[in-house]
Amino acid sequence: MFEGHDTTASGISWLLYCMALHPEHQQRCREEIKEILGDRETVQWDDFGKMTYTTMCIKEALRLYPPVPLVGRELSAPVTFVDGRTLPKGLFITMCLYYSLQVFDPLRFSPENSAGRHSYAFLPFAAGPRNCIGQQFAMNELKVALVQTLLRFELSPDPAKPPIKIPQLVLRSKNGIHLCFPANSSL
Repeated sequence: MFEGHDTTASGISWLLYCMALHPEHQQRCREEIKEILGDRETVQWDDFGKMTYTTMCIKEALRLYPPVPLVGRELSAPVTFVDGRTLPKGLFITMCLYYSLQVFDPLRFSPENSAGRHSYAFLPFAAGPRNCIGQQFAMNELKVALVQTLLRFELSPDPAKPPIKIPQLVLRSKNGIHLCFPANSSL
């Protein structure tokens, strides 16, 4: 229950924040969504796979603001770095997945830019035998939330209240994530 609730809430919050900060990507997602849905206002199962740009934006938001920013593992074998230093088998390590001061670039996840990327280079749902079994469901939840929001609102950040990120078990903002949601009649 915890993983399906807090992490999804964190992911949706930070995704909407990224969309608010980057109106050009917000608009491109909105256009893609409107093209896919046509006259419909609700998403259907077959629509998810067609949301290529929207998916790239979601992945980029998860890369910059992973709902679970720290992953711990015990090394099952020694690790040797290129400079010759090693870490022994049995050592417990913690990896920080949280990147700060990075550029929001959804094209990082375009097919041509991610073709040769190692599967462990993008870890918002962990990887390997301990990956999140609900990752596809979570991605679809993020898409539905974004679709329903962008069809109704033009997002912008509240410049008076920027979030203060605190990477805990789940990435949160100490002061909340404040956005402006003015309804736009032209949408």
